[in-house]
Amino acid sequence: MASFVYNAFKRATAEKEIDLADDTIKIRLVMSGTTCDTENDGIAFMGDFGTIDVADGANYAEKTLAAATVTKDDANDRAEFDADDVTYTALGVGTRASTGAVVYFFSVNDAASIPICYIDFGGDVTHDGTDFVISWDAEGILQLA
Repeated sequence: MASFVYNAFKRATAEKEIDLADDTIKIRLVMSGTTCDTENDGIAFMGDFGTIDVADGANYAEKTLAAATVTKDDANDRAEFDADDVTYTALGVGTRASTGAVVYFFSVNDAASIPICYIDFGGDVTHDGTDFVISWDAEGILQLA
């Protein structure tokens, strides 16, 4: 589940700029040098982060979330955004360990792409050439209440 939701996404959602179920939503692994885990104020687009520090291990490529859905959860008074788990096949060692991932709305390039949420791995993850899987929480990637 999301560690935090970016203010840029909150604004874009309020202005009906992002459709989580139908737009292109991507995920980007970030390494320990990132500022994506601390920057929120003043960030409107992916290009606004001081340092993204994208994962650079062998076989790394950004992924588009597949089978994205938004469902209404009346019992918990919220909407839930979910997608298929993400697998990075044979992800090699990077320059630094991965610490998290940014989920974002993709539009042309970083200057036009809006960050949605940050996923903190809870510690450093060093890749070793095996598959790296991000398994989403049973309650989804993100909840809107």
